[in-house]
Amino acid sequence: MNTATSNTPPTPLPGLLQSPHFAMLGGEAVVVALVDAFYRHMDARADTGVIRAMHAPDLASTKAVLVRFLCEWLGGPKAYSAQHGHPRLRMRHAAFAIGAPERDAWLACMDCALTDVGADPALHTALMASFFKTADFMRNTGPNPAPPATVPTTTKESP
Repeated sequence: MNTATSNTPPTPLPGLLQSPHFAMLGGEAVVVALVDAFYRHMDARADTGVIRAMHAPDLASTKAVLVRFLCEWLGGPKAYSAQHGHPRLRMRHAAFAIGAPERDAWLACMDCALTDVGADPALHTALMASFFKTADFMRNTGPNPAPPATVPTTTKESP
């Protein structure tokens, strides 16, 4: 017989719902360094002018948001969702034309940034595979863009 009350929250299995990537990368300090390196590459590379132009000249607030997002996405503190709600990445980036060249420029910056922070090679590979899936989903122009994001609607049932 189950004696737990309805007030007792379920206990998740250790590690089942959390990604180890945050700790494997080195925690928040390394995520901050990763974001700094990412935008340093975006400023320096000849092939990233289009995506750099999508950002404000002062990157301070953009960097802070990306640090919070990546910390959470990697399995760290949930500060992004607490402050911004659900990421809704496609919606938040809908105003920008994102095709394969923009995706590839973003990925090139992140690839270099992961190298700069000394990410373990296996972790680097795993993160780049995940970043590719997300970046490819962001495409909204060019051949075979990802399907448009939709907001689920609910309908009231008839009596």
